[in-house]
Formats: sequence, structure tokens, C-alpha cells
Amino acid sequence: MTTGPQTAELKRLFDTGAHFAQVKSRRHPSMKPFLVGTKGRQEIIDLVKTMEQLEAAKAAMEALAKEGKTILFVGGKVEIAALVKKAAEDISAPYVAARWLGGTISNWSEIKKRVDRLAELSAPDADNTLAKQHTKLELVMIGREKKRLETRLDGITTMTKKPDALLVVDTKHEKHAVKEANEAGIPIIAIMSSDCDVRQAAYPIVANDTSRETVKLILAELGAAFQKGQTA
Repeated sequence: MTTGPQTAELKRLFDTGAHFAQVKSRRHPSMKPFLVGTKGRQEIIDLVKTMEQLEAAKAAMEALAKEGKTILFVGGKVEIAALVKKAAEDISAPYVAARWLGGTISNWSEIKKRVDRLAELSAPDADNTLAKQHTKLELVMIGREKKRLETRLDGITTMTKKPDALLVVDTKHEKHAVKEANEAGIPIIAIMSSDCDVRQAAYPIVANDTSRETVKLILAELGAAFQKGQTA
């Protein structure tokens, strides 16, 4: 039986709809232990276990911050992308809040070249320097290149190396990022619903990953834990 602060935390999660999972037909077999029943066609998540997972994930975030590690936030679903971007920016962390750019981890050396190229084109004196070296047509092409790089690399321009951990919202949707991280041995902290494979995350947080309010609450708590580690 949960009491005191735990009851309040449980209620906060419940009030965001964190307990709503997917329909049973979409359930991944690994999720069965984290479900407690159904409401209509929708399965229900055991929020007591979610709270335990959230505490473990917060401890991991705090430890990573104390060690000066880099956490890459990943979540490109339309309904939560802005939340992922804001949560990352709040702690000055890199993020991918759009389609995952293949090779961001598995071919980092090539991605880093593009990041460096964008930095070169974005330098304060870049426009003047380029204007002296190129024709008007070439400058138009360079401008397009810069815009393309800004779109594709938005959120990771501050990364100087591969991330030390990923914070993912919906591992099923972000399967390419998850695959690259797992193959590289990079731990994943993940907010994931019942259609995801819980084994893909070192620190799974089983909750409603389509609810903006649920994702916003959990990201805020994870971010606060990271900030706590930074100031410890």
C-alpha cells in the first residue's frame, strides 16, 4: 500500500492518464508483468511499478549528470516532439525531435563532419568570407545546403562525441535510434507503452507514451533529477 508522498505521486501520474496502455492486440509479450487489467478494449498499466521504474530512471539521470555525461533526448512523434525539445533545452542537452538521422550513433564520424560544416557556415563572419569566394549562384546553393543541414541536425549541433545515454519516448516509434544505441552499448532510458519491447531499455518507464501530459510530467521529473546531479 502506497502512503504519503508515494500516494501523491501515484495520483499525479493517474491524473495525466499514464495508466492507459494500448489495446490488447498490440501488446508486446514482454509487457505482460506491467499490466493489471483492461478497461473496455484498452489495457491498464500498473502505476505502482511505473513509479518504481521512474525512481530508478531518476537515479540514473542524477548519476549521469554527476559524471558529466551527455544524454541525447529522442522523440519525433508529432504529438510529443515539442515536449522533448523543450525538456532537452531546459537542461542544455542535445535532442532529436524529428525523424532520426541514420548513423547519428553508428556512423558518428560522418555526422560530425556535417555538424562541423554547419558550424563553419554559421560562423559570424561566414557570409562575408563566402561572398568573397563564391559566385551568386554558388552562394544560393550554399544557402540551401545550410538550411538543409540546420533542418537535419537541429538539436545535435552541440554534440562533440557519441552520447553516453539516450532518453527515448516510445522505443517502437524510435526503433532506428534504439537499434543504433543498443548495438553501440549505449544505455537507454525510455518512456514506453505496452506495444514496446521492455528489454530494449536499461531503464524502462512503462506509461502512456501518447499522452502529452504524461510525457511532460515524466520528462520534467527526469530533467529535475539531472539538474540535481549537476549541482551535487
